[in-house]
Amino acid sequence: MPTDDRSPSSIAARRRFIGLGGLALASAGGTLALLGCSKGEAPPATPAAAASTAAPAAPATATAAETASPLTIAVIGDGRTGVFASLQTGAGARRLATEVPAKVVWQPGFTASLPVMEAVKAGGVDFSFATATAVVNAVAAGVPIVPLAAYALPANEVDMLVAAGSPIRTAADLKGRKIAHQNGTTGTYSLIKYLETAGLRLDDVQAVSLSGADAYTAFAQGSVDAWIHWQPASALALQRLGDKARTLPGVRTYDYAFYVARGGFADAHPDLAAKLVRLIRETQADAAAHPDATVAEWAALGGFEAGGAEQQVYRQLIVDARLSDSGAIALKPIDEAAAASTQDLADNFQALGVLPNKVDVRGFLLDPKFDAIRRAVAAELGA
Repeated sequence: MPTDDRSPSSIAARRRFIGLGGLALASAGGTLALLGCSKGEAPPATPAAAASTAAPAAPATATAAETASPLTIAVIGDGRTGVFASLQTGAGARRLATEVPAKVVWQPGFTASLPVMEAVKAGGVDFSFATATAVVNAVAAGVPIVPLAAYALPANEVDMLVAAGSPIRTAADLKGRKIAHQNGTTGTYSLIKYLETAGLRLDDVQAVSLSGADAYTAFAQGSVDAWIHWQPASALALQRLGDKARTLPGVRTYDYAFYVARGGFADAHPDLAAKLVRLIRETQADAAAHPDATVAEWAALGGFEAGGAEQQVYRQLIVDARLSDSGAIALKPIDEAAAASTQDLADNFQALGVLPNKVDVRGFLLDPKFDAIRRAVAAELGA
């Protein structure tokens, strides 16, 4: 595996390589438990540590906002790419500064959305992106989250990589093969669903749980037969591997992504929580409409080398709407589709023993106690 600072392993250490859902699942006692960080991955950031590595702040807001109680927004990775990066620059930052009557504190450095849920429980985070798996675990552990809005992840956000000369062509060919995935994530769920298309189950293959960086190493060295992962990691890996790798057809993403707020914050400021959802949708729409300006902004923030191959990969992912944030242009209040999909994910993970107990996540997401905030979000989004 290459060892220069442009390798996917190094990218993982400094940015959201593990990205969507790179997390451990609930322990047998129903509490949140983190997996040990793999080599090349930063540990979950504490509030103090995250503050010390904060991404560039948004332009100064009005005096009233400066004196208001801070609004702490969690950022997975270093906040130099993605919708939160765009929300801190350009038009997104201008809207945030004029429309949010609070002092915004960006808290980057989280390795995934599960440690964010722990920070929410401790009262250190007010607002965050959350994967479906993080929501399931938060519900199981009694984390005081308020689900605000959701969207279906891009159907083509994940890739199944195999060696260019591999005989594996379809899901059926994976039987008995060694497949790298990151346990309990979007990749795991997509793997389960892909195997089902050939009448296979997860125990029909040799599923090996590895972080994105370690999976890349194993795949590049031929230690596994296939690797399933999400963007941008898989696209960056394909760019680096060139003609040594290809993807399998028909691999899909099935789960939803969410934006959630801490209960105390949402109860005190429901209109502000709803407004943040709208600003995210508008900022993502701007990013999608202006891919060149978007990647230039991310490069200026230090997300990657300006004009380099990585910038081109990100640009193409924006154009093709394959990043996890891409679906945020379709953000809407929590509905039956989002709740049912997340329940299916939870049931699959519980059946596999990844979750120790059945979790009624559908009932939680559709609980009438959230009707008021759901109406506020709907009003902001025009839904």
